[in-house]
Amino acid sequence: MLADMHTIDIEHAVTVLRQGGLVAFPTETVYGLGADAQNATALQKVFSAKGRPVDHPLIVHIADRQQLLDWAVSVSPVAEQLAQAFWPGPLTLILRRAPHVLDIVTGGQETIGLRVPNHPIAQKLLHGFGGGIAAPSANRFGHISPTTAEAVVDELGAAVDVILDGGACEVGLESTIIDLSRDQPAILRPGAITAADIAAVLDCVVPYSHQDAPRVSGMMLIHYAPRTRTQLVAVHFLPAFLQRLTFEDLPVVCLARRHPVWQRDKLTWVVMPERSQDYAHELYRVLRDVDKGGFKRIIIESVPEDAAWDAIRDRLQRATGSVLHVVS
Repeated sequence: MLADMHTIDIEHAVTVLRQGGLVAFPTETVYGLGADAQNATALQKVFSAKGRPVDHPLIVHIADRQQLLDWAVSVSPVAEQLAQAFWPGPLTLILRRAPHVLDIVTGGQETIGLRVPNHPIAQKLLHGFGGGIAAPSANRFGHISPTTAEAVVDELGAAVDVILDGGACEVGLESTIIDLSRDQPAILRPGAITAADIAAVLDCVVPYSHQDAPRVSGMMLIHYAPRTRTQLVAVHFLPAFLQRLTFEDLPVVCLARRHPVWQRDKLTWVVMPERSQDYAHELYRVLRDVDKGGFKRIIIESVPEDAAWDAIRDRLQRATGSVLHVVS
């Protein structure tokens, strides 16, 4: 059942969650597929609906930072600082889990990911439910995350009991994940909250880390990926790359941040936004659209190396499963 902004029945969605059902709901990042974080049977439905491996931990969404100690132990002053600064918002904290947290939530690890989403529908749902809602993105595992309710329907259809329609997600990319379960904080996944934002709050540089870190969402080599073959091409090599495509490679679509200066048969251009925030907002919607376009390849022009583009570069590299393509 799809409920729009004018007919949302939060009470019904809460009832569905309490009965062990699945509710897809909007956050400021992407749409999540939610289940009661204390109901193992309901959580298994999440994994089944997504085709998600059971060793991939789930992020638990809570209503406010006062609920941290309901799910985590040894909440450090650093965690409190970040929660106060960025919650509600697109930041997930990795902390040591409380004893009652189910293994299916954590992927069998001793850590848990927690966040407070900044969306009015998500907030109403969480406050109405009263507990934690475990919610990965509401898509098939490894595919493009949904940023509209319609995309959830396309991805999961009848596997979801209720889909709450809150329009297009504001941010459009998944949350920043920071590991606070060890002595030194480390950013595990970039997002809208940047390393500079975090450093400004903590008054220290927090590095990116992927070694010996807890498993978290979205860290596979190929993730957030279209079904169409997708390639990332360095900006200066893009014209030569496109010119070398053979007839068998066509038709192709190219995502670039500039208007094309030349054309060729069976090449479609999509002009992406210049600002990183706008690009992030549009990326998954555009990828989903062109994935349905009957193209043999999706070509994506590389984005700037500035820190503001870190999350976008991460998602583009995972969408292609490779580093940049260049032409010698």
